[in-house]
Amino acid sequence: MANIIVFCILAVVILGSAILSVMTKRIMRAATFLLFVLFGISGLYFLLDYTFLGAAQISIYAGGITIMYIFAISLMSKNSLQGLIERFKGTRLFQGAMISLFGLGTVLVVFLKTEFLAHTKFTSLPDMEVPMQKIGEALVGSEKYQYVLPFEFISVFLLACIIGGIMIARKEDKK
Repeated sequence: MANIIVFCILAVVILGSAILSVMTKRIMRAATFLLFVLFGISGLYFLLDYTFLGAAQISIYAGGITIMYIFAISLMSKNSLQGLIERFKGTRLFQGAMISLFGLGTVLVVFLKTEFLAHTKFTSLPDMEVPMQKIGEALVGSEKYQYVLPFEFISVFLLACIIGGIMIARKEDKK
């Protein structure tokens, strides 16, 4: 019963922070709410007794990625940040709603076409757990369906984004 209560609290924190992150007008507040979302997700990992993934979530995403966003925001000048606030227009809101409904429809069609529920055996949770060794091998392995190569591509991409942000910030300072 306690796990359900903690899950509900974490779900409310994650959903509330995600909505506030998208709806706020200030970019630093959005980054802060993103940090709360990432901490909530790590709380879910800890709730499932995946301590390695929870610690990795905190150290890599909540720590590293959010700090990188904050540094990138801080490097930008105030002149370039002032034009980022836009008011909602009816057409933009309608377009966003239509794109969201299209995405939801796509997910539902794929979900129903794969007959996920027909192939799933609803057993107790311990029967469905994946050992931590298999998760670790999948994250750092280089075989098929293992993720070390995508992690390396993402790290190079993030490094390119940081360098690009620094170059943009330096060009604006010279003017």
